[in-house]
Amino acid sequence: MMKQQKNIYFLVLVASLGYFVDIYDLVLFNVVKKESLESLGLSGGLLQEYDVSLFNWQMTGMLIGGLIWGIMGDKIGRIQVLFGSILLYSLANIFNAFVSDTSTYAMCRIFAGIGLAGELGAGITLVVESMNKENRGWGTMVIVTVGALGGVAARLVGGSGGAIASAFGLTFEAWQMAYIVGGILGIALLALRVGAFESGLFKVMKESKVAKGNFFQLFANKERAKKYIASVAIGLPIWFVVGVLINQSHVIATFVGVDGEVKVGDSVMWSYIGLSIGDLFSGALSQLLKSRKKVILVYLFILMCSVLLYLFNHHVSLQWFHFMCCLLGASTGFWALFVTVASEQFGTNLRSTVTNTAPNFVRGATVPITKSFHGLIPIIGVGFAALTVGSICIALSLIATLYIKDTFSKDLDYYDLD
Repeated sequence: MMKQQKNIYFLVLVASLGYFVDIYDLVLFNVVKKESLESLGLSGGLLQEYDVSLFNWQMTGMLIGGLIWGIMGDKIGRIQVLFGSILLYSLANIFNAFVSDTSTYAMCRIFAGIGLAGELGAGITLVVESMNKENRGWGTMVIVTVGALGGVAARLVGGSGGAIASAFGLTFEAWQMAYIVGGILGIALLALRVGAFESGLFKVMKESKVAKGNFFQLFANKERAKKYIASVAIGLPIWFVVGVLINQSHVIATFVGVDGEVKVGDSVMWSYIGLSIGDLFSGALSQLLKSRKKVILVYLFILMCSVLLYLFNHHVSLQWFHFMCCLLGASTGFWALFVTVASEQFGTNLRSTVTNTAPNFVRGATVPITKSFHGLIPIIGVGFAALTVGSICIALSLIATLYIKDTFSKDLDYYDLD
């Protein structure tokens, strides 16, 4: 029993550090995009165009990767996905340090996105299948809380990449060194993952003849399809905040009238500090209340209030703006609950497929979300464009949360059959 407990702790540690590197690499582009694109000779409107398009390419890669890794996780195993995904995004980020044109940059962002898509889903699936049903929420809480701090590390390394390069006698620019550090961290994690063990539920399923990892099986009947769509919709407000309110914080700041220069990297850092705090409290509250749904509903209410305060409190100091970024991050701290709920809704033969595709479809939804925001700006202005898109995302999440069943302490040893 003691050895099994140690193995579970080790598994949570590995998944947490893996998600830490995942988030580091996920947000790194938004931290170093200005410096890296200027290094390639872009400026003005062209820089702004690639600012958005390269981020969208990364998110598109995650959409593709969610499908690939999710299906593979149900067919060949959760551990193999952990190894494969981290190796791909680590190599993509190292190559990204040496790009010399926007086409190569876009290609690196796509492959990095595909790799990043497998990390969280595989880790969460392993943990919820390996821990007992009353305590697995603590495990997923630790993974996401630690992982969110990767966004803080991305900002710190992105800002000091030049000093790191100089310390090792290298001639890389700060943004190049930041990508290299991310790739090296990922590869170093591969050695740690050698000791991770496969899910017992998957081992049993592997020997059975049940259909595994069939994405279209999610739509084989109306009830299952509704449940899957609802599982995805719950997370939409989180990436509205990340994709619009934080990644476009320099645009929002002009509308609000911030007294000082707003750097997206700082906005990202403060939001991920808030996200880590929010995930910690939401996970703990969920365990104490023995409910996932109630906590998500509370967070949605807090988020709506935070969005209104962020958008319509004009002529503020830079410090207040950073505080609001932190508050927005904390308000989206139900990310761990969202992914856990998605994982707990479905049987072992579809669990990896759902747990990988649901968060990555939400991330991929950033593309139409950001496009809708920019498309509405000329019509109704920055503030109401953000409010309109955000209200739709929050409303869809609210409806979806009310629709699904609460999955706290649900037995996960079952299959979804036609």
